[in-house]
Amino acid sequence: MTDHAHFSYLHAMADKPYAYLYPPPAGVARENGRYVEQRCPVADLRRAGATSLDVEGFRLIEHHSQMADFLDTRELTDTYYRECAMLARALTGARLAMVFDHLVREREADRLALGFGREGSAPAAVGRVHNDYTDASGRRRLELQCRGMDAGEFAGRFAIVNLWRPLVREVRDTPLAVCDARSVRATERVAADIHYPQRSGEIYLHTYSPAHRWYYAPRMGRHEVLAFKSYDSATDVARFTPHAAFDEPDIPEGTPPRRSIEVRVLLVY
Repeated sequence: MTDHAHFSYLHAMADKPYAYLYPPPAGVARENGRYVEQRCPVADLRRAGATSLDVEGFRLIEHHSQMADFLDTRELTDTYYRECAMLARALTGARLAMVFDHLVREREADRLALGFGREGSAPAAVGRVHNDYTDASGRRRLELQCRGMDAGEFAGRFAIVNLWRPLVREVRDTPLAVCDARSVRATERVAADIHYPQRSGEIYLHTYSPAHRWYYAPRMGRHEVLAFKSYDSATDVARFTPHAAFDEPDIPEGTPPRRSIEVRVLLVY
């Protein structure tokens, strides 16, 4: 384990940042942002005491899944989605929980410099400090989810929570770190466009502050889930949780690359 880590922050810029996660159109740069590596203290989440999704923005949970094969799409949607919806409701007290997305990521075997995690053909670890949704894209996700349904079912507070689980026995390579939402100012969040082959989305990137308080759980295992807030329509709780992968120094030779699954859950209170 380590007590410091290098995180990739956005350098302040006048234009809106963007990045293409596929070969961009001719004459267009893949991305227009510049990123700065900052060495930051990172605390052991297991020693941090109780944390909350509504206060710090994250929580580490022991959770045993009935899944036999996390690469089986049908088993994922039939079994794991149900497990995650039940877990998210238990964690938050939400009235409704709908899993709408999942992604399996694996660190590149040659440990390329951490970027947005889509340089190759398969999703990899994301090293840029980011949050998956913005004020605008969080509301758009709700609109997409309730399209064709009774709008009254989605009235009131709603939120999006990520559930991140390792798919290796224990994570020694490239763990995920989360930043205490209370230590981040709104002026440090920068809306950025992310372009995929079939769609575009908007996320928050972040500029650096020495006030940021980072945490991670060393050697997370398959029986653990790191839950963290990606969006909340309420304004008196943690709304966004910056997060990023980082390279652990001095990992043992032969350590398998980190593989993980993240599930996104829309919650309605």
